[in-house]
Amino acid sequence: MSRDDGPRRGAGGGGGGDRSMVPPAEFRSYYGRPIVKAAVWRHDIAAYLFTGGLAAGSALLAAGGGATGRPALRRAGRVSALGALVASTYFLVNDLGRPDRFHHMLRVAKPTSPMSMGTWILSGFGALAGVSAAAEAAPLLPDRGVFKLARAVLPPVGAAGQYGAAGLAPALATYTAVLLADTANPSWHAAYPELPFVFAGSALASGAGVGLLAAPCDQAGPARRIAVCGAAMELYGAHRVETTKGILSEPYAEGRPGRLLRAGRVLTAAGVAGALLGRRSRTVSALSGLSLLTASLLTRFGIFEGGVVSAKDPKYTVVPQRERLVTGVDQREEGDKTAGGPATTGL
Repeated sequence: MSRDDGPRRGAGGGGGGDRSMVPPAEFRSYYGRPIVKAAVWRHDIAAYLFTGGLAAGSALLAAGGGATGRPALRRAGRVSALGALVASTYFLVNDLGRPDRFHHMLRVAKPTSPMSMGTWILSGFGALAGVSAAAEAAPLLPDRGVFKLARAVLPPVGAAGQYGAAGLAPALATYTAVLLADTANPSWHAAYPELPFVFAGSALASGAGVGLLAAPCDQAGPARRIAVCGAAMELYGAHRVETTKGILSEPYAEGRPGRLLRAGRVLTAAGVAGALLGRRSRTVSALSGLSLLTASLLTRFGIFEGGVVSAKDPKYTVVPQRERLVTGVDQREEGDKTAGGPATTGL
C-alpha cells in the first residue's frame, strides 16, 4: 500500500498530511531463522584447538630444554608434543566423520585454504615430533647388533626432529585461528587480528604447564619464562576480543562463553603467579602447571562457543552490517564536503 492510498486527516483534524500505515521498523530475520549458517563443527574441534596448541607449546618447550641442557624438560616436551598431536589428529578425524577425508586433504596443497595448509603442517609436525619422541627410547635399547646402531643414530636424529618441530610450532599454534576467522561466523571473523595472539599465547602457556608439571624445580626455568610470555599474549588478545569489537564482543563476554573465558583468565593469572612465586616448591609448580593447562582448555572452548553463538543470533550479522552502511554513507558525505561536491554546493 502506498502512502497516497492511506486515509487522510480532514481539515479540522488537527493538521494535514498522510497518516503512516507502516509500523516502526523492528529488528528480525526471515521467519526468525539465523542469517549465517553456523559451523557444523562439534566440540571435537574445540578439543582439537586445545591439543594442537598443546603440541606446539610442548615442542617449543622441548627445544628450550634441549638447547639449555635440561633433559627432564626436553623429555617432557617431546613426549607431550607427540601425545597431544595424536589426540589432536583423533579429534580432527572424528569430526570429519571418515578417516579417508584427512588423507584426501593431502592430495592437494592449496595456499589459500587454511584447512589445506593446516593438514600439511599437522602432517609435517607429526613426523618430526614422532622422531623426536622416539629418540627418548634410545637409552633403553640393547647395546648390541642393530640396536647398537639405533642407540647411536637416534639421539642426533631426534635433536634434528626436535628443532624442526619447534620451527613448525608457531604455524601449528596459529593456523587454527586463521581457520576460524576465515569463516562467516561474525564474532570469529571480526576477531581475526587478535585470534592468532590468543592462540599463540594459549599454546605457550599450555606448553609451560607441561614443563612445570613434569620437570623438577631446578630445570623448570625456561617453562616459567614461557609461561609469562604466553600468558601476556593470551590475556592481551582475549581482552581486545572481549572489549573492542562492539556488539560482536558480546558473545565472548556473556553466557557460557563469557564464563569460560573469565575462568580461563583467572586460572592463567594464578598459574603465572604460582610459577614465579613457587620456584622452590615442587607442589606449587605442579599446581601452577595444571592451572595453565586448564586455562588454555577453557580459553579454546570459550572462543569456539562464542563464535557459534554469534552465528545463531541474527542480530550479530545485521547490526554490524547496518553500522558499516551508515559509516560508509557518512564517509562519502564527508568526502563530498571536502571536495566541494554536492554536499557543499547544494546541487
